[in-house]
This record gives sequence, C-alpha cells and structure tokens, in this order.
Amino acid sequence: MILSIGDLLLDITIVPDGPLRPDDDRPASIGLGGGGQAANFCAWTAALGEPVRLITRVGDDERGRRLVSDLEARGVEVCAVWAAEPTGAIAVLVAPDGQRSMASERGASVGLRPDDLLETWFGGVKLIHVPAYSLFVDPLGMATRAAIGFIREAGGMLSIDLSSVAGIKEYGAAKMAYDLARLQPELLFGTAGEASTIGVALEQLAQVPVIKLGSAGCSVFGRRIPAPEVQHVDATGAGDAFAAAFCTAWLHGAAPIEAAERAVIVASGAVTRAGARPN
Repeated sequence: MILSIGDLLLDITIVPDGPLRPDDDRPASIGLGGGGQAANFCAWTAALGEPVRLITRVGDDERGRRLVSDLEARGVEVCAVWAAEPTGAIAVLVAPDGQRSMASERGASVGLRPDDLLETWFGGVKLIHVPAYSLFVDPLGMATRAAIGFIREAGGMLSIDLSSVAGIKEYGAAKMAYDLARLQPELLFGTAGEASTIGVALEQLAQVPVIKLGSAGCSVFGRRIPAPEVQHVDATGAGDAFAAAFCTAWLHGAAPIEAAERAVIVASGAVTRAGARPN
C-alpha cells in the first residue's frame, strides 16, 4: 500500500486555441476534472495497478462528494475528513507550448489536523508520498508530519515532491532544507528550479534525489534519462505521473535508474492529453 496526504481539488483547465488577447476574447477548450497534487499522484498510482490510499480534508459539498466518488471509481481508497469550508479549486491556463500557469484556492484541504488522523488509515502502508504543498501551511503541515511519523514507526519509506518554486520561497528555502534534513526521505523529486531554490545539493537531503527535466526527461545521480518525443498538449499532472511510476517501480525492487526509465515513459504519455489524471 502507498499513501499520500494532501489536496483533493477541482481542476478547471483552460486551453486557448492561441495566445490570449488582452481585454478581448479567445476561443478555448475548458474542462473540469479532479486535481490536487496528492490526489493526482494517487490516481496515477492506482492506474499503474498499485494499492493506494489518500488522506484528505474536503468540503462537505457537491463538489467535494463528486471528487471523492471519482477518485474512488479510479481505485483509490479515500480517507476523507468532511469539512464545513468549501472544497478548493485550481484554474490551470495551458499555453500553446503546453506550459501551465495556475491559480489556486486550496479551500478545506489545509485545515486537516493531527487529531483528524485515524490509526486504521496507516495499516499496511509501505511508502508515504508527500507533496511539499502538504508541509507549507498548518494545520495540514502538522498533520502531514504526524502521518510521516506513523509510517516511520512502522518501518515505511518516505517520498517527497518539492512541488513549487513559489511555495518553497514563501515557506523559506532554508526552512525547507532543514525539514528535509530532519525527515530524511528515501526519494526526493524536484524540478531544476525547485532544487536550485532549496540552495542545498539534494544528494545531501535524500537517499535518491531525482531532478525532473520536463520534456528532456530526468536526472538521477548525475545520469540523464531522456524522455521519448511526444506531442505535448498539457503538462498538468505529468510530474505526479512521474512520481507515481517511480515510487511503484522502486517498491517492487527496481534500481533508481530503472525506476526513472519507467517514470519518464509514463510521464511522457501524461502530457499528450489535457487534464491531470489518466483516462
């Protein structure tokens, strides 16, 4: 069993048919779907055939109930804390080259507390995957650290994704580096920009640091693993697909390079379609 903790949100994906025109209209494809980095990771993990569980706090509203039902239909076990606050949402604007700009309202998710966690949610978990978004803001950050503690006590492994350059800067790069040094994740994922923002070599902070390079693939221990050439449509969720494939392969005994080779293939497939999750 793999576990993740954090956001389950609504994604509003906007793909214009060309550059936006200031103060004017532009035809676009607009889609609604499930989002949130922790939830997306779980959706991809389930699609790869691995048992996976999500701990999340979500609004007790129609949006939240639909998002939970959709994730469960994908094979994810959802441990939901229902809240009075509304379920959050992310607006994702996709540029013609597939790059994204995002505006987020995290809603109920950041209110998850340590005393919301149930012991039964951690049974059988071999690895917990934590988006750094789940560490940036309390009380969710406190709940996430408590969850990591439960997994560590049971002998499980830790995977962390650095998530966001802006998030790291707002949280504090030195503080993030200190947290990583204390948490000692086996796996650490980040883009080149996120790794640079931390300001400490990732090799000092994790057993296996992995630099995600987008369409160029990834780098593990200085070795470059290229990605296959594909037609880029939307990169939303590709990093989560990458992490899910890497963690799954790692749990099944793959060496880091082998896990990375699997991960770049899965992530390359993810960018060929709009939306953050597998079909």
